[in-house]
Amino acid sequence: MPRIPTIPGVAIPPRSDQERWLKGHVARLCQLEHERFPGGQPISFASGHLQQLEQRDYWVCEKSDGLRVLFFLQTDVTSGTQAVYLIDRHNDYYEVSGFWFPHHERRKEPLGDTIVDGELVIDVDPRTKKETLRFLAFDCLVVNSQNVMSRTLDKRYGRLKEWFFKPLSMMMQELPHMAGSQPFDIKVKNISFSYGVEEVFQGTDPNILKWKPPSENSIDFKLVLRFPPLKGDPSKPDYHAKPFFGLHVYCGDEQGRPKYEPYDELFVDDDEWEMMKSSGEQIDDRIVEVHWDPITSHWRKMRFRDDKPNGNYRTVVENIIQSIADGVEKDALLERSGAIRNAWKARHARPQQPAQRPDPALSNGPSLGHPPPPDVRLRYGPLATSRWSRVSGPPMFAGMYR
Repeated sequence: MPRIPTIPGVAIPPRSDQERWLKGHVARLCQLEHERFPGGQPISFASGHLQQLEQRDYWVCEKSDGLRVLFFLQTDVTSGTQAVYLIDRHNDYYEVSGFWFPHHERRKEPLGDTIVDGELVIDVDPRTKKETLRFLAFDCLVVNSQNVMSRTLDKRYGRLKEWFFKPLSMMMQELPHMAGSQPFDIKVKNISFSYGVEEVFQGTDPNILKWKPPSENSIDFKLVLRFPPLKGDPSKPDYHAKPFFGLHVYCGDEQGRPKYEPYDELFVDDDEWEMMKSSGEQIDDRIVEVHWDPITSHWRKMRFRDDKPNGNYRTVVENIIQSIADGVEKDALLERSGAIRNAWKARHARPQQPAQRPDPALSNGPSLGHPPPPDVRLRYGPLATSRWSRVSGPPMFAGMYR
């Protein structure tokens, strides 16, 4: 499992004047009425979407296994100075130094305010094992102070390459010593037509995860540990015993605080529990990424996701479970590529029909798969607080503290 990178740079103090100004400025650039994280979120892919691929214009790209961030270039038009910030999904800002971006036409002038969507990944050289921190850009919201969010993906992608990346790349070729001051490398993901999905599977970079096997279609829950009672004093929990590993689903915020409900159980064998204890890390109350194991019919831990402020929202969880139960194998998608290609070209061969707006890259969503549907029936108590709860009940059930 690839390692999730740590965001470089200096964190902007929360609720400081600088953070308030930056969030307000980003909201104005994105033409939003709120100051939340402005990046979009994907949806799960299921068999029903195969027909949509023939009916609409979609784009596909490699799926990276990294940390989702927005790259915010802020330029002072008076002095020409630039500052770069990374924005994570917590909507926290980190200032990174060492970059300078030239204007796409007037190379001696700075590029204006720009917001680029992408992922931070750790790229490992298979021969030398050298690690390289890299930002993989796949979309842009604002470029040179122009909001392009309402434009089609092909137009945004063109601006990303021609206005943002190409001038930087040319400058690096002419002045290679400048690369030494940059805290990470920058690349642009290759995006192709949906009927070119075979090219995605045939990518030559072994260090970027492009597709996951069905059993690894993942969901993010909050992990909550509940310990059995102490034998000498049943009113107290036994913290030396192996606990119950509860998976709680995110149900939104209530009075400004995240609300979670019990959902299901994480299976942890004895060896895994011993490794968790020996790590010395806090296990309880963390966001954990899990996948469904069709052999044992249990959720299994993949890794902790401390980079995410909350687990997947309850409706997202339901959609991902549906995609697990009704997913699409690689072979089925490749078999459909010919029909998708013909339908795409037929649409664009009719000039009287306006081209439909392309949708975001499909492979940014959860991975494709088709294992048996997970058994998420109510297991541990009859008092479900809502239809989203799969595990609920009194504080103590079957001798276990909940």
